[in-house]
Amino acid sequence: MIDNFSLALSHGLMLLAAWRLIFRPDLDDDRAVPAPPADEEPRAHA
Repeated sequence: MIDNFSLALSHGLMLLAAWRLIFRPDLDDDRAVPAPPADEEPRAHA
């Protein structure tokens, strides 16, 4: 038998993740550039 609590918890967490992703301010901003990784040094343009 499937435990209703585990179903509700897993689906609730997926809904929360989707909700947070949908309402990100940079979702539809084409000018938004992802930040470089912290361990990578910035490259100089030659």
